[in-house]
Amino acid sequence: MPALVLASASPRRRELLEQIGVPHRVVPVDLCEDPQPGESPEAYVARLAREKAQAGYLAAGADAPALGSDTAVILDGDILGKPRDEADAVNMLMRLSGRRHQVMTAVAVADGERCLYETVITEVSFVLFDESRARAYWASGESADKAGAYGIQGLGAVFVESIDGSYSAVVGLPLAQTAALLKEFNIEVWQSPPELSA
Repeated sequence: MPALVLASASPRRRELLEQIGVPHRVVPVDLCEDPQPGESPEAYVARLAREKAQAGYLAAGADAPALGSDTAVILDGDILGKPRDEADAVNMLMRLSGRRHQVMTAVAVADGERCLYETVITEVSFVLFDESRARAYWASGESADKAGAYGIQGLGAVFVESIDGSYSAVVGLPLAQTAALLKEFNIEVWQSPPELSA
């Protein structure tokens, strides 16, 4: 049985753990993701990551450490979560167009005795684009379940002019920091690395 529980239904986080060769099993948890009154964006993502890790540990039967993570797009101090509908997605994308924003991703690992976490902040700059491009992107279906209404690892990559920080954190899991946290729980990377293509 894998020595790690992934407390997330995100296929991107699953793929990132597979990329660094960490066997795991998926135990999604369903938590309220509303920010608390007066909560800063950094405190918000850290709290959700910890709560997900702790809930995943309990949901899996407390037989292996659990990893939880949360990602938020921040612009002008506002948390841009997953869009409610097309109008919300287009509004988010047009706010991001031609501007620089932050992506905050927190990762936490819990085992019932400890819950260690780290938050990574990456600066992302978008090219300038018009509303028709934002609507076309929504029509692709990719933005519906993404914080800030875009995915850097997919079609949304065309919006990204530059990043300063961790690419994998923008996708959903900061891998260097994740590896360091897992080591604290005696979980090593590269246990089952994917086969390299020639």
